[in-house]
Amino acid sequence: MVSLLPDMIRLITQYGVIGRASDEKLLSLSSYNPRDFTSDSYHKVDDKSYGGGPGMVMKFEPLKLAINTAKKTLSDDCPVILMSPQGKPFNQKIARRFSKLPALILVAGRYEGVDERLVKNHIDEEISLGDFILSGGEIATMAVIDSVVRLLPGTLGDDESSLDESFENNLLEYPHYTRPEEVDGHSVPEVLLSGNHEAIKLWRAEQSLIRTYEKRPELLDELTERQKKIINKYKQLIKN
Repeated sequence: MVSLLPDMIRLITQYGVIGRASDEKLLSLSSYNPRDFTSDSYHKVDDKSYGGGPGMVMKFEPLKLAINTAKKTLSDDCPVILMSPQGKPFNQKIARRFSKLPALILVAGRYEGVDERLVKNHIDEEISLGDFILSGGEIATMAVIDSVVRLLPGTLGDDESSLDESFENNLLEYPHYTRPEEVDGHSVPEVLLSGNHEAIKLWRAEQSLIRTYEKRPELLDELTERQKKIINKYKQLIKN
């Protein structure tokens, strides 16, 4: 990672699933601070924007040198990803693609942005968490690391766990229940208490589809005939 606040990002390796992955050497996180690649006594990494305007812009040279040093450590063809509100929205499909790569260089910007010449010539891809602004790219970098590392073999213990989550196959995950069987007059669906694994699997698939239709219908693109029947049956139920 390339960041002015590497210790902030490194915190993610101290807790939970990502912490265990780090302890078990499934994750190796190296940091390159652009300040370490400056030539002036103030270690200046930002300057005023040409043309005027508020805020400061991250300078080209320190970032370029940090990225090049990271590439020497990893490989020259290692993709360089900039966390940017102008990037493509990050999603599970991108996370899976990243998880299959041997290494990534994640660049966390700060201030008003990064010198455009760096973006044009040294960045392979820009990624955004969504249409909102953060103080810097560190939180976005942590989110990407968390999402990608949990897909690495061995991170979750059961590698099939990640295949059964929201956004896999463009569907949200089915609802979950735990003890007790009844809470405030609301019971666990009977099928989940039946012990019939095939019936449970079918119910979960249907609920996953229905939940996506209710909450994120834009995720549903091409439905199979069976899925269409499930949706139509659900529509009839809520009508009545």
